[in-house]
Amino acid sequence: MALTSSLFLTFLVLLLFIYYVFPKKMQWILLLIASLIFIAFSTSNISVYIYLLLAVLVSYAGANLIGFVKTRKSKKIIQAITVTILVLQLIALKYINLIGTTSAGIANLLKINFNWENVSIVVPLGISFYTLIAIGYVIDVGREKVLSQKNILKHILFVLYFPQLTSGPFTRYPEMEKELYITHKFDFKNISFGFQRILWGFFKKLVISERLAVIANTIFNNYTQYSGINIIIGAVAFTLQLYTDFSGCMDIVLGASKTLGVSLPENFDTPLFSKSIPEFWRRWHITLGAWFREYLYFPLGGSKKGNLRTYINLMIIFLVSGIWHGTAWTFLVWGALNGIYSVIDRVINKKISPKLNFNRENIFYKFWQIISTFALTCFAFIFFRAETIMQAVNMIKSIATFNFANVGKYGLSKIDFVILCISILALFIISIIKQKNNVREMISKKPIYLRYAIWICLIMVIVIFGYYGIGYDATSFLYQKF
Repeated sequence: MALTSSLFLTFLVLLLFIYYVFPKKMQWILLLIASLIFIAFSTSNISVYIYLLLAVLVSYAGANLIGFVKTRKSKKIIQAITVTILVLQLIALKYINLIGTTSAGIANLLKINFNWENVSIVVPLGISFYTLIAIGYVIDVGREKVLSQKNILKHILFVLYFPQLTSGPFTRYPEMEKELYITHKFDFKNISFGFQRILWGFFKKLVISERLAVIANTIFNNYTQYSGINIIIGAVAFTLQLYTDFSGCMDIVLGASKTLGVSLPENFDTPLFSKSIPEFWRRWHITLGAWFREYLYFPLGGSKKGNLRTYINLMIIFLVSGIWHGTAWTFLVWGALNGIYSVIDRVINKKISPKLNFNRENIFYKFWQIISTFALTCFAFIFFRAETIMQAVNMIKSIATFNFANVGKYGLSKIDFVILCISILALFIISIIKQKNNVREMISKKPIYLRYAIWICLIMVIVIFGYYGIGYDATSFLYQKF
């Protein structure tokens, strides 16, 4: 069920009508039913339900066994076994094709007969998200930060809660226990703010991201025809496309959940205004970064075991992040680049900056930090978007030619380009305001006629200028495939 489809909006509206007249103590049961219906409308492949059931049952059984045994050693053993099973399931489903094709390539080099073409594995939508959520839950129970959930239906709801199922954000049980299972009274502000946020997500996705996708796809899919400034434009277009796509998805997800009275954690905090790569990753995909810090970086020792160990831990985190994002070697390079950026940033701040005597509060210095951070991010995203490492390398090489041929020939009409520029400017202005103010709260304090005029105009912009062109697919939120 596509989040930008009329089917999803109809589903949500019908759910809300039932939800707030349903017996309050049983609202969580309705959320569970809604989540199962959402899954049913999202896939018809029976094997997907088997994968979901396995993740739910393994995490439920493992957590309750941890709570049942008495000794610390037994708890650790059960936790390790449970996490291993969940990780192996993720690897088997998501990475088996990469492992197989790589093995086939090696076999061919060694002149060994090994055919992988007939093997086909269905990768369930959102597996990377709900698997890590389940792993985090098991680890929290093992650390005795939370008691295991005895009610299996409530556990299913926690793992498969429909707004977060396909694209996150990553949630933790201590937070969601206080949100999912309590009663929620009708609150017009929640409904209003929730749908306003959904509208903003639609605007980002349909008006901005889909147009940026045309530019990025035109350049990356025909990269041999472009060089110089065009490659830079392609990298910037893809970075902005990914941001408006994913943050737009999060706006829809968090807005939909808010209408139900359930608050999900924020996943973006205007990351493109970051002044360093570490800051960027604290503001982009916030819950994934928090998950890696809590369950991988800190257990590895974090920054408490010396500088060298800290640098190694940072590289491990970003390499794992690259692997998590995709099954191509390009993602591993992308992760390695961000790890290198982070290590260099730490070295500069720890070793070099203290010895330099200059004003770090200078507005021009801050502007330079934002621009340089954005440039480094765009450079790394070339590997994220490219089909192969060689494609990314060739594109980067071609930047040095400074060829201005084909500038402006990116697949968009002049009208679409103007709409895109105006929309990005509006996004930029709203993002600046968000740095210090809650935009929806600001609008809510305006006269009623002005409030409704703003939201009606946004609806009209989405309906009139939303990009529903040839090849458009409302299911194509980029992060759903990760």
